[in-house]
Amino acid sequence: MAVVRRTARDIRSESRLVVVRALLAAGESTRGDLAQDTGLSFATVSSIVGDLLKCGIIAETGLISGPIGRPTTGLRINADRGRVVGIYVEDGYLEATVFDAALGRLASVEVDTDARVDLADYVIDKIVGALDAALGRAQSTREDVLGVGILLPGGMQRPVKASATVPNAIWLHLDRLRDRLGLPVVVDNPLKAIATAELWLGTGQRYANVVTVNLGEGVGAGIVQDGVLMRGATGAAGEWGHSLLAFEGRQCECGRKGCVEAYIGAAGIRQTLAEIAPDHPAARLGYQELGEVLTAALAAEEPDPAVVEAVERTANYLGAALADLVAIVNPEVIALTGWAGRPLGQYMLPIIRRRVLDDAPGDAAVDLAIEVSSSCGMDGIAAIALERFMRDVGLVTTRVLPAL
Repeated sequence: MAVVRRTARDIRSESRLVVVRALLAAGESTRGDLAQDTGLSFATVSSIVGDLLKCGIIAETGLISGPIGRPTTGLRINADRGRVVGIYVEDGYLEATVFDAALGRLASVEVDTDARVDLADYVIDKIVGALDAALGRAQSTREDVLGVGILLPGGMQRPVKASATVPNAIWLHLDRLRDRLGLPVVVDNPLKAIATAELWLGTGQRYANVVTVNLGEGVGAGIVQDGVLMRGATGAAGEWGHSLLAFEGRQCECGRKGCVEAYIGAAGIRQTLAEIAPDHPAARLGYQELGEVLTAALAAEEPDPAVVEAVERTANYLGAALADLVAIVNPEVIALTGWAGRPLGQYMLPIIRRRVLDDAPGDAAVDLAIEVSSSCGMDGIAAIALERFMRDVGLVTTRVLPAL
């Protein structure tokens, strides 16, 4: 395969995204402050601001008086440029959220669906209905929509076989979904969307190398390097949950033995708890109920000793697995999210930090920050839809986006 060389056009495209993200973080800024925040030259920022003003992505806010020198023109993201809609689909549940062009939430609609449905038309009808209902609540119309982001569990690769679950019903019929919506659509999975949210609205505003680790029923890592989300040759980058933690270890649902997910995913935590206390009732709970029960047990005046030991073991498993990730991508920050990462993070973080420091090679983890993230996939899929719009109007030319 030929080496793709970055041109001046490519660099300018990436710089536009850098400026947009910096302006989102600042709320309001000036050309001079944006140059200082991004490290770009004042001339480059001024030229990019001209491009963004022309397409209506940003707007001028009037003169701002500084402590020194003459007043300068303020800038902000133009929230009224249009609307982006994020839609999350999983078994039995669907949510549509309308955002303004500054990624501010305006309105949401939640819809229950049949738990397992193999009729794509049924699911598509639900998606279309939820989108229109959310737009109505936001006092917006389809003419206002710049793009729609669909958040679907699963990988970006084509499913190897048909499934009766709602998400796979849609993965197999994306063209029909696009035709029904009649709007610009981008489709991605929660892992990539959460990492994008972290890049646009979280720690990515301060750091260029971030790993977002999603701990849930499954486990994965969204990797941002030098300000760019890694997708890989086929979109499968980040399947860290199926890297090897223990040779010939526990059976993983993917078919391998010893995967990270088999130890720190929901099923792995249940198995750890069952190994400690075989009759413990929490060892038979679904993953959402499990998180609630474990959190409550840890916060109790007299914590459940079996739960404490299970969480400590899980934290050590996670720390060891993260040390391998640190050795490979050397991030500045690891952000934990998901049903286990958020509620259990405060209990696990000290153990995780010690394990990563002990196991990571050399000084790879010396300045590493490990924290609990508040980013969510819906914000991320809205950012991806906005980026898709910027590509459509010619502002972004280099970025590969998923399932367009």
